[in-house]
Amino acid sequence: MASPTLVELTLPSPVNAVALVLHGGREHSFETAHPSQLTAVRMRPFARALQRRGSAAGLAVAALGYRFRGWNGAEESPVADARWALAELRDRHGDLPVILVGHSMGGRTALRVADDIAVAGVVALAPWLPPKEPVSQLAAKRILIAHGNLDFVTSPRASRHFADRARRAGADVTYVTVHGDNHAMLLRPGRWHRLVARTALDFARPL
Repeated sequence: MASPTLVELTLPSPVNAVALVLHGGREHSFETAHPSQLTAVRMRPFARALQRRGSAAGLAVAALGYRFRGWNGAEESPVADARWALAELRDRHGDLPVILVGHSMGGRTALRVADDIAVAGVVALAPWLPPKEPVSQLAAKRILIAHGNLDFVTSPRASRHFADRARRAGADVTYVTVHGDNHAMLLRPGRWHRLVARTALDFARPL
């Protein structure tokens, strides 16, 4: 049976916080997820940006590998994997703040598990957010949602609507439009990478 994996890409000394990177996937698929798949490869530049900007501040970077490629309806496959990863990080590093950085399905997953006590903030990039996606778990959490205005895979409008609902639920939400980019985040990569690294470091600092 497939198992999730957690790879720690960098471990500064001391470790003061952890950025956990969650890649995208598919709506339905029980195919085994693999790090060579495009959804996982797409997040490697973000991990490197977090490493470059965060190492001096003690920000460790880890990447979650899901069991399956899909969300899979009520199974919500990556949600269980993300909760496992948060527990694993707690076992390895104690009660350090964790910043979740997720793209597409990974953004949805990050927002779902933000109720974990360790989560200091969520950076959701072009997240996949269906209309009835819950928001109550985000109360008092710090959230950045960033979406390219040329994205036709996931909906910027749905992201804005979700951000409004999350604010009403008590979350501290910032919404950023990345003009001139689409779902793959390849047209203006520097803009995305700087935004993610800067926000993750901000969320890692105590309020």
